[in-house]
Formats: sequence, C-alpha cells, structure tokens
Amino acid sequence: MKKSIALLLLATATSLSAFAWPAKPISLVVPFPPGGSTDLIARTLATKMGEKLGGASVIVDNRAGATGTIGATFVARAPADGHTLFVSSLGPFVIAPHLMRVQYDALKDLEPITVVVQAPNVLVVPEASAYKSMTDVLNFLKANPGKMTFASSGNGSSDHLTAELFWQQTGTSGVHVPYRGGGPVMNDLLGNQVNASFMNINTAVPQIRVGKLRALAITSDQRAPQLPDVPTLKELGIADANVYSWQAVAAPRGLPADVRKRIYDSVVSTFNDPDIKARMLDLGFEMVLNTPEQFAEFQVTEFNRWQKLITSRNIKAD
Repeated sequence: MKKSIALLLLATATSLSAFAWPAKPISLVVPFPPGGSTDLIARTLATKMGEKLGGASVIVDNRAGATGTIGATFVARAPADGHTLFVSSLGPFVIAPHLMRVQYDALKDLEPITVVVQAPNVLVVPEASAYKSMTDVLNFLKANPGKMTFASSGNGSSDHLTAELFWQQTGTSGVHVPYRGGGPVMNDLLGNQVNASFMNINTAVPQIRVGKLRALAITSDQRAPQLPDVPTLKELGIADANVYSWQAVAAPRGLPADVRKRIYDSVVSTFNDPDIKARMLDLGFEMVLNTPEQFAEFQVTEFNRWQKLITSRNIKAD
C-alpha cells in the first residue's frame, strides 16, 4: 500500500513539474559582453520566449570573462530547475576546455537543448588591400612565410582557429594578431593596421556591402546567399577547412525531461517566427534548431575536432 502511494505521488509530481515551471524569472546567461552575436541571439530569444511560455519573465544576464568560461561555470553549478539557461557560442562548449583549466566538464555538466544558428567565417581584407583574390593571398604566403597578419577576436576564437586550420591545410604560415573582441579587429582592419581576418559573416557583411572590406573566400559548404560571388574554400581547392561559428542553448545537467521539452519547444518556436527567421537569415545566420540528442552528438564531434587542431598546432590561451 505504501509503495502504491509513493508511486502515485511520484507520478503526480512528474505530471505537475512542467505545469509549475517557470516559477520565477528565467535567466539567459551570456558569457560575453553585450553587443556581440551571442548577445544578439539571447536578446532575440528573451523577447519572445516569455510569450511562448505564457507570459514568463525572461532576462539576459551577461557574465563575461575567461573566454566565456566564467558564465559556463556559473550555469554548470546552478540548480537544474530550468530557471538558468546558457546561451553561448562554441567556445565554452568545445574550445576553451582545451586551452585552459576550466571549472566544469563541457560534455557532462551542461544539458544540451539546441544549436540555434550557425554562420561561416569570411576571409576579408581592407578594400585598399593589394590582395584581390585568394590566389594573391596564397602566392604571398608561400613566398613570404610568417609575414601576412591575420587578426582575430582572441586566442582560441573561431576566427583564430580558422586561420590556423587554413595555414595547416595550405602548408603556409601567417602572423596571428589576437584582440580582445571583434570591435577592435574591425577598427584596425578598416584602418589597414592588419592584413586580413577570418571574420564572422554577420559581422563582415555590412562593411562588405558598403565597400570597406573585400571578401575573398567563405568557410561554408556552399556559397552564402548574402555573398553569392564569394567562393568557398572548397571551391578554391582547400579541403577540410570548413568552419562554422554557432550559438546554442544549454542548461545545468539534470534538467527534468518535461521542462527541457518546453524550453526546446519555446526556442524553436521563437526562431521559426517568420520575422525573426528572416532577420537572422539576412544577417548571415543559418537556422539549425537540432534536437537535444543531435546537439549532444554534434558537440562531441566538434570537441574532438578542435582538440586535435589545438594540440597539433600547439595553440595556447595566452
């Protein structure tokens, strides 16, 4: 009799858990300062997610520092009750753990929800640059090893690792110039202080469209609709150098299955909204919105890929 009552209470609690959630504001933790691509994704989600959940309060909490690992650690240690979510680019998920000592296990402490969007990087140079094509770049790199400068938003960032992968695949070498964020990269690139950068497409497109930057190649599988005249690296004979930066949603490990489903459904519904989807596509993002299971599998693949590159190239955080 006692066992039956216990089972009944458990079943009742399980059925009510989704109904009781959310019981307080939902915090979307972004491990970077305001203004970047990840922050944009989080704030876009915050504007609609509450509506999808019946009027819940959703706020963005920027906890920047240590290549995104401060925010990741905070989320990993938070209660797994669905009120603290992690919105981040790939760094804390699959790159930072190979570059520094982190206080969380990226594959075990974070509950995958979905990869929301992905975007390729674009090799750009100032419009006044002497490099008019990828052929020009390769010819210079081969004749002048370690001379051409490639700027990035920081050590271990996707733009840095894209350059490393590019050098590895072409047997060339350049000079990596790390900055603290994408803003300074853009300023010095437009000022001709650095030669090139494998920049996120959504950051580069506005400057390409007004003629301040020239795009030479893109790291996607196919040409981007926003830049139809820009060839892919694969088209140019550079294999295995495709790179996508991506933004995803996760939670502390141990999230109840019904709460996870409601979070997943609200995220997918938000980014499938016609206006939001059109805006994301215009910025250069590609919709992913995979399942938690697909995200988990994808994370392992990406984790192993970047670990191999970081180890082989002896890349350091500082």
